[in-house]
Amino acid sequence: MTTTDSFRGLVCTATDERYDATATGTSDAGARLEAAYDYDAVDWGDGRLDGAPRSMWRYADLLAFADPVTADEGGTPLVPTPTLAEEVGIGRLSIKDESRNPTGTVLDRGLSPAVTAAQAADADLVALATPGNAGQSAASYAGIADLRSYAFVPSRAPFSNKAMVNVHGGDMRVAGGRYPEAETALHEQLESEWYTLQEFENPHRHDGIKTVAFEIAESCSWSRPDAVVVPAGTGEVVAGVVKGFHELREIGLIDALPPVYAAQPSGCAPLAAAFERGADAAEPWQSPDTIVGELEIPEPKGDQAALSAVAETGGEIRTVDDEDALESAVVAAQHAGLEVGPAGGVAVAAAGELATDGIVGPDDHVVVVNTESGTKTADVLRSHLMGKGI
Repeated sequence: MTTTDSFRGLVCTATDERYDATATGTSDAGARLEAAYDYDAVDWGDGRLDGAPRSMWRYADLLAFADPVTADEGGTPLVPTPTLAEEVGIGRLSIKDESRNPTGTVLDRGLSPAVTAAQAADADLVALATPGNAGQSAASYAGIADLRSYAFVPSRAPFSNKAMVNVHGGDMRVAGGRYPEAETALHEQLESEWYTLQEFENPHRHDGIKTVAFEIAESCSWSRPDAVVVPAGTGEVVAGVVKGFHELREIGLIDALPPVYAAQPSGCAPLAAAFERGADAAEPWQSPDTIVGELEIPEPKGDQAALSAVAETGGEIRTVDDEDALESAVVAAQHAGLEVGPAGGVAVAAAGELATDGIVGPDDHVVVVNTESGTKTADVLRSHLMGKGI
């Protein structure tokens, strides 16, 4: 296993005890593991990234593995959307379009190093439970690494995700019900020993997602936008993006963190409810009900990480109704030419709410992260239009 020169191991967030790069689960103290780096060894100023790959591995100095399992994930565009900006009253509105990743999701950034860790650990089998996108992504990277993979998905997962798990060579098991039933099925039905690719159990997932922040800042000439809006389900995208901005501050490329606003569907919003209570952990959401399946996570593993991350930036956690999320995704497609999924629509709608409430305005640059391709759930978006008589 070859790690990068700046990587210092996985660190217990409670005790600072260090663990090997392939460790999974919690620390001996029962706390979350985080990838740690020597920030003094990293210098990206004065054109030092010139000639680096146009992928997330452009930033390999702040990633764990020197020889990753990769399909050139990352390097996605930050797309200006002046028509949308004018409609909602924001000076500049840009969409970080993660639909351009190899399997159409921001999660590719995390599954690439997570599967690399599995390969380094000499794993034979990798597995996870997922609402959909992570299973497709995991199967893709496991296929590149020649590893067996299992994805347990709820029955309501999009057909495209289910089909592509198999197309990429992975095994899939469908659990009746919703995401919690898929998690239960993973632990009850998979009898072989497996290396986990689950969010936060495998810390490289959100560590890879931090490269979204690196790319946003570099696209803005190493400055920070006035606000970043991110859809939130498990909490890994929120935690990863904030970690990225934190590390940019550590190496001196930005002077402060931008406010990061997380957005959840109102039908399943445990992080928003916890934030409103001022709690540092979320309570399980009773009776989750949202069309945005990727964000229907009633008991997010990254609740504490996401809540503390948002608070650190001075942001908030907002809720959006399903109809507003779907309409925002459709409007983004029609006026910005982007295939925004329902999860991205949640973030676009939340940005509009921030403008309505005067939190962002005509002088601000707001970045919205579109976490998935709209083609994954084209039937959902089309049904929304049919409901309007279109």
